[in-house]
Amino acid sequence: MYKRLAAFVAGIAFTATSFSHPDDSHREAPAWFTNATRTIDAQLSKAAEVYIPGQNPRSVTCGTVRLANCRDWTTGFFPGSLWYGYELTGNKALASAAKRFTLALDSIRYVTDTHDLGFMLYCSYGNAWRITKDNTYLPVLQDGAKHLAARFSPKTGVIRSWDFGKWKYPVIIDNMMNLEYLYWAAGQFKQPGYTKIASTHALTTMKNHFRKDYSSYHVVDYDPATGKVLGKGTHQGVTNESAWARGQAWGLYGYAMCYANTKNSAFLNQAKHIAAFIMNHPNMPKDKVPVWDFDVHNAYDVDEDGRAPRDASAAAVIACGLLDLSTEVADGKKYVDYAEDILRSLSSDKYLAGPGENHFFILKHSVGAFLFNSEIDTPINYADYYYLEALKKYAAIKKIKR
Repeated sequence: MYKRLAAFVAGIAFTATSFSHPDDSHREAPAWFTNATRTIDAQLSKAAEVYIPGQNPRSVTCGTVRLANCRDWTTGFFPGSLWYGYELTGNKALASAAKRFTLALDSIRYVTDTHDLGFMLYCSYGNAWRITKDNTYLPVLQDGAKHLAARFSPKTGVIRSWDFGKWKYPVIIDNMMNLEYLYWAAGQFKQPGYTKIASTHALTTMKNHFRKDYSSYHVVDYDPATGKVLGKGTHQGVTNESAWARGQAWGLYGYAMCYANTKNSAFLNQAKHIAAFIMNHPNMPKDKVPVWDFDVHNAYDVDEDGRAPRDASAAAVIACGLLDLSTEVADGKKYVDYAEDILRSLSSDKYLAGPGENHFFILKHSVGAFLFNSEIDTPINYADYYYLEALKKYAAIKKIKR
């Protein structure tokens, strides 16, 4: 079972790069990759038995699993992980479980008060449709895309993120990740306006979210009547001017994805600049798994003593973004090599759980919201999801033998 690495490239096109094998042959999986897929199979198989559809594992707090119901922004990641797990291992039981956990999220099609519909539906239902082409999944995806697009304001030029808090019209860098849902839905449901919405949001975010060094703020608040920027901050970072690690990862992934969907060179250049900021940051640890905020004081020196925990989720998202970027540029090898270093680290004993451990999550050591004492140094479902996605992309680029 573990030797069957199934259908890595289903539904995803990877352009030829200068480091592809000229004979288009396939390689045997490296030992670290094989070990990772074995762990993935074991953990997801057990998790699918233990957890209940509609109450998906989110994280672990004080030894207790925090569950995500249908309204939780992270609820789509566990079903999505099951779909990716099926692709990586060929274990059909994971596909059956993925279908069961995905269909339990049907009611999200009626949600209108969040931008997280991409995370909630495209990671679950989107992967389900991509892999199976079963039209059963399409009505939910159609409704969700319509509601996500409805949160766009021509006045501000962006999709509203939150409907709570002190802000007038808040937009967070995380929202870049939900644009992929709209790009896909534009073609699938013949709604070209969705493409315009997604690209306008990306362009406006590029203008207002980023500093001169291409680090990003977490939140930008707009005046809904005029579109004027009212304030900028980093809600989950050390300070308003700090570089919250997962926020930088969202930006990298988002702009690489936007370029893949539009071929707008502005998006490619933005992704390259963000990648350079991350890859060349002096506080990046040697194993390339960042501390939760790049601007934690002396992060490089203190991360081992617990004062500055690592964020495996940020590392996994960075790996995905770099692998996507590598397929779009002539010098892509440097991005693949960096992503490979990340994946090797995440696949080591330090970050990869042993079979049966970690409440059946795959990765250890992620951070949700440090300043709010929420999900610190714990497994988190979106770390697992993007780790699996990165492994799948890596296998496709490296042409690992199935």
